[in-house]
Amino acid sequence: MVREWDPWTASSDEIRSLLDTLNAAYATDLPEDPLWQETSLREYLAEVMPGQRRICWIAEEPAEDGASARILGHVNVLLLGDIGVLEVLVHPEVRRRGLGRKLLSIAARRSYQEGFQSLGVEVVGDTPAVGFYEACGFSREYMETRSVLRLSTVDWTALDKLGTGIAPGYRVEYYPGGPPDELIEAYARAKAESRDLDDGGDLDLRPSSYEPERLRDSLDCLHRRGMKPYIVLALHEQSGEVAALTEVVVPAQHPTRADQYDTIVGQRHRGLGIERVIKARMLVELRSAEPHLAEVQTWNAQANDGMVKVNAELGFLPDRDWCEYGADVGALVHHLDQ
Repeated sequence: MVREWDPWTASSDEIRSLLDTLNAAYATDLPEDPLWQETSLREYLAEVMPGQRRICWIAEEPAEDGASARILGHVNVLLLGDIGVLEVLVHPEVRRRGLGRKLLSIAARRSYQEGFQSLGVEVVGDTPAVGFYEACGFSREYMETRSVLRLSTVDWTALDKLGTGIAPGYRVEYYPGGPPDELIEAYARAKAESRDLDDGGDLDLRPSSYEPERLRDSLDCLHRRGMKPYIVLALHEQSGEVAALTEVVVPAQHPTRADQYDTIVGQRHRGLGIERVIKARMLVELRSAEPHLAEVQTWNAQANDGMVKVNAELGFLPDRDWCEYGADVGALVHHLDQ
């Protein structure tokens, strides 16, 4: 049975059942990744930024003898801007029986009814999801590589030295929880410049925030979802510009592996090795702030040679391809109805 589902009003048993299915999928598809925890999982599923909506459905196995129903599938679509972003989850025990296609069809039809013209989804390379989405009519639009740094392999003495070697005229600052309000506008300008220069062709399925108020909303949403941001930035002392920044988020749902978000260096501050310094400083700070943290994962397009090289110097190792797939909603609904 498939029904629309609200994480806010879901029972604790439903949240735990969904977590069991999520972790079964991880154990099958991404066995090296840490399993998720129940901590703040409800908030992770339910919280969105202003102007966004997330619609969810679950597929349940009928309950027997008074037991709680078991969730074997889940789909949600986040409606943002002019695109809907999909996530489809099916327990490995019941794959290849049409459940994933049924869940996708429901979400695609609702997106069509809501007036959205395109759907995007992140697809992990070397997993069954690649064949599934391609068979359903999605096309690959963008690809990057995920790399993982295991903190047990880090030379902390060398890293600490690297994190203090900023070029003259700059200073490095560290902000757990996000940048202070007095730097929000300068921080947003740095991100906006990066957006204007970026021609990578990705679908913005993990969009950044480039305006001060939107950036405040984004940071607030991260906290509400149980995801603690850490920021290291380089300030150009003469102009007061945020010359460079790097962002890491530690999710309560998998606190032993952090997610590296944007690392940005302003165009006129490039060529000074600032990105290497701020990323090294970030790792040093994380070691103290998050003693249970074991790994950091990051994503980069292979064309971004400079950042790929910096990550390799810091000890990140390439792990998997990470692809963005897209589909026209009308064509997708027609395809799935056949």
